[in-house]
Amino acid sequence: MSLIRRWFALIFGMLLLLMGLGFPVFSQAEEQPVYVVPVHHEVEKGLYAFMERSFEEAAENGAQLIVLDIHTPGGAVDAAGEIGKLLDETDIRTVAFINDRALSAGAFISLHTDAIYMVPNGQIGAAAIIDQQGNMADKKAQSYWRSAMKSAAQTNGLDPKYAIAMADPEVNLPEYGAGKGELLTFSAKEALETGYSKATVRELKQVLQHEKAGEAQVIEVEESWAEKVARFVTNPIVVPILLSLASLGLVLELYSPGFGLPGSVGLASLLLFFYGHLVAGLAGYESVLLFIIGAVLVVAELFLPGGIAGILGFSGLAGSILLAGDNVKWMGVSLVIAMAISITAMILMVKVFGKKMKFFKKMILNDATNTESGYVSNVNRSELLGKTGITKTPFRPSGTMMMEKERIDAVSEGGFIAPGKEVVVVKVEGARIVVREID
Repeated sequence: MSLIRRWFALIFGMLLLLMGLGFPVFSQAEEQPVYVVPVHHEVEKGLYAFMERSFEEAAENGAQLIVLDIHTPGGAVDAAGEIGKLLDETDIRTVAFINDRALSAGAFISLHTDAIYMVPNGQIGAAAIIDQQGNMADKKAQSYWRSAMKSAAQTNGLDPKYAIAMADPEVNLPEYGAGKGELLTFSAKEALETGYSKATVRELKQVLQHEKAGEAQVIEVEESWAEKVARFVTNPIVVPILLSLASLGLVLELYSPGFGLPGSVGLASLLLFFYGHLVAGLAGYESVLLFIIGAVLVVAELFLPGGIAGILGFSGLAGSILLAGDNVKWMGVSLVIAMAISITAMILMVKVFGKKMKFFKKMILNDATNTESGYVSNVNRSELLGKTGITKTPFRPSGTMMMEKERIDAVSEGGFIAPGKEVVVVKVEGARIVVREID
């Protein structure tokens, strides 16, 4: 027993010696990775889908910290709202590393993290809602956005008046260069003074040191090819362009022989549109199915009378596109733009270039059987005029006669003619042969 105790004492002493010599003892926190998620370019639903996937991966791998590397001019309000909700619901600590600027929706996202770090020349603010035409949104939307910015600041214990000033130009803060009528945008120094920024740093490594995760494994999440396509396709500016290309390509294909470049561009644009919205999580397979059904009904209208199939088909096509987007109003505007372009193209092709639809030529018989082309409806027997024959059957007034061993159908001039009587041809009108009995 004493020998066992000696061995235990020896092992324990060696462990103490190793710790005294400075060998590192790894903690559980150092083994947990840090995830760095880029928030670059414009904020849209494609970015939300990418961030959702990144957060799920971080949770599965037991991450201790998620750093948002932010460099964005802003973007869609609804997408920013969903990203803010995603940040609020995660159990992992999140920080914003403003690596250049976090404007508009980027500022909103930053305020939903647990802490903000900024580079010396970083900026945060200018978060007013701007519509698709570049104008200030209506009062209802502005009121909602002010409230959302205020709530985000209060949740993190920040003075909400600065967050409101970022969204409302009516708030007067001249000491920060945001007098009445101007939006507040903080520099790194101003954000640090007001407590909106925890520290001013020059690189990610300093952020990790402030968060006591300097020795942790850093995993930088990158967007997949599909996510990049989805972010591009779901951009509000790209959507009407894609739909216009799709409609224009398919319309021009109607005037082209065979299936060529215009049709290929049109179909590719449609595929990109639905693929991007599916990856971004905006569209479901029901919208794709509705589009297919609509296309089938439009084609069926070419063979069915009534027009009902065509109306249902075009309604299905329009409905599928409206369902695929997150903003029905903007999708409707994009659809109207695409239809206007396609109608204009059709008018130009017919009125200016004198083109005819090649597609329908395969389905419509254009040949004419006229006399000029040598076509006749029947054989003209004018050579029988004045010749005689013998009636084979009674004429009441039509019947059959024999003429030079040929049976000929004819009609009498008006009266009854018995069989075996001699008749003479008195008139020939195309296939109509008129005979008279010879006394």
